[in-house]
Amino acid sequence: MDLFPRCFLLVFGQLAVGGFLALSVPPFHQIERGFYKSSAAVYLFVALLAAAGNTALLLQATASSTAQWFAAGLWWALVLAATGYLLSLWGERVVLRARAFVATWMSGLLALVVSAQLYRRAPMVSVETVLYPLSFIISALLLGAVTTGMLLGHWYLIDRHLPLAPFERMLKLFIRVLVAQAGLLLIGPLCLAIAGSAETGVSLSHLLADHRLLLGLRLLLGPLASAGLAWMIRETLKVPQTMAATGLFYIAILAVLVGEFLGRFILFRTALPL
Repeated sequence: MDLFPRCFLLVFGQLAVGGFLALSVPPFHQIERGFYKSSAAVYLFVALLAAAGNTALLLQATASSTAQWFAAGLWWALVLAATGYLLSLWGERVVLRARAFVATWMSGLLALVVSAQLYRRAPMVSVETVLYPLSFIISALLLGAVTTGMLLGHWYLIDRHLPLAPFERMLKLFIRVLVAQAGLLLIGPLCLAIAGSAETGVSLSHLLADHRLLLGLRLLLGPLASAGLAWMIRETLKVPQTMAATGLFYIAILAVLVGEFLGRFILFRTALPL
């Protein structure tokens, strides 16, 4: 069964999509091009891992659906568009760069939406059809915000005269997405319990009966720990001390990653997007 590795690879795809989306937050003309080149290269590599991994699983599977191959194709579309965007950073073809960037995050979002439907057990016309991709996209934005925040923090060691505003904007994005995810983790299961399908109801019962500890760890090591670190980063930037804030972003990445991997393990065990 390839469900477990697909859930694992999903985190890499989410990081790539969220990372490219987060790159639109820092002002492009205030930061040296090297930041975007290095960051885009990181996210391109992660996207390549997700695309290659999903394709390898499909090639090894005894049976696969058209939707699975379509999702794999979208991940490769993300890789191709991201490659074009990265290469455009060495030139001044502004229109080409803008189009490549839009194609990158659009193909990534579409890949997440299609991939989300592969885990849905409910009918097409259901609350799950909206909730699953919404959860996947918010997780992607959270991974992208915290990782881009860390990468941007390193750039302050290179450019000593870079104003603090871009770093503060990345922190605000991280906090807002963190609040959105915490709200979804609280409201989402309630919506599924009230308006979800019978299959989803069984999954919720399975989660609460057999995986309470896993759910508790997901909430503790994900949103709660990350919220504490976000507060510490905000207070550190008031000093301001960008080096210490970057170190805290490192720890925040670990907290977010652990939370997201636990969430994908819940997805594997119960098919619920937590």
